[in-house]
Amino acid sequence: MKIAVVGATGLVGREMLTVLAERGFAQEEIIAAASPKSIGKEIDFAGRRLTVVSVEEAIAACPRYAIFSAGAAASRQYAPLFAAAGTTVIDNSSAWRKDPTVPLVVPEINIDTATHAIKQSSNQAIIIANPNCSTIQMVLALSALQREYGIRRLVIATYQSITGTGIKAVRQLEAEEQGLTPTEKAYVYPIHRNLFPHGGDFQPDGYTTEEQKLVDETRKIFADPSIQITATVVRVPVVGGHSEAVNVELRRDYDLDEVRTLIANTPGVILYDEPASNKYPMPILAHHRDEVWVGRLRRDFSQPNSLNLWVVADNIRKGAATNAIQIMEKLIKL
Repeated sequence: MKIAVVGATGLVGREMLTVLAERGFAQEEIIAAASPKSIGKEIDFAGRRLTVVSVEEAIAACPRYAIFSAGAAASRQYAPLFAAAGTTVIDNSSAWRKDPTVPLVVPEINIDTATHAIKQSSNQAIIIANPNCSTIQMVLALSALQREYGIRRLVIATYQSITGTGIKAVRQLEAEEQGLTPTEKAYVYPIHRNLFPHGGDFQPDGYTTEEQKLVDETRKIFADPSIQITATVVRVPVVGGHSEAVNVELRRDYDLDEVRTLIANTPGVILYDEPASNKYPMPILAHHRDEVWVGRLRRDFSQPNSLNLWVVADNIRKGAATNAIQIMEKLIKL
């Protein structure tokens, strides 16, 4: 089976190659594609070297799947060309997430939207959108509660790793930690010993695009446009993953022990909630892991049917690379 990774030289693209090797695809024909400046470079994959090719060459190779992490502009340009050639595209950018004809998939929750779309496709090839990293971990943590109780409202504050901005942000932080002036900056302000409430671009209403994604994508994945959602995104000097403080108002009252059981039994979720022993999720625990960690579960006494929880996951793994490859794994079994 041929699998193309488009954007293979980037932070997420390299992690996609790592996850492919880890999850049993080491012997498949992997096509590493990237922008013109990277063509001809060699990158490691499962003990061998892959030569980076152009996206056009990857399309001509007719892979069965193409996993994209090359940015929205590249996805808009090339994803339809792959699909037209019979390749199923799993795209990690924001390009297709809001398109009502494109499935937005967290496989543990709604893989059926992708399988249905593929069955309806004339050439069995479609574009599938990978949600934003902060959305993936939150909806997976909440998915059992949505099924059992229904969610009325979410109030979210995120504490997002600088890795979500890419390798330039990592290099900026590393330079600042060493007391050096970064050669190039991902952020206007220093990130070392700092944080700022700014992720994505500011919209006219004062919210950022990262905050808007949490609203739009959660409603689409849960297929419930009535959920009321408000969010504040904060960028923090952390490499290991994203953290989120989530206040949930359910549609009916709940039993906290039942909530714990529902979350603990959700595939891909670790309930790590023993405050008496100082055990709660942290990015340092989630780093290089595929699970979503949930803790600090407690009733919100200020509002009926409400509770608070703390959600942590590696945004490069489950928040991007792993989720995309898990989608592919599910589709292979069709």
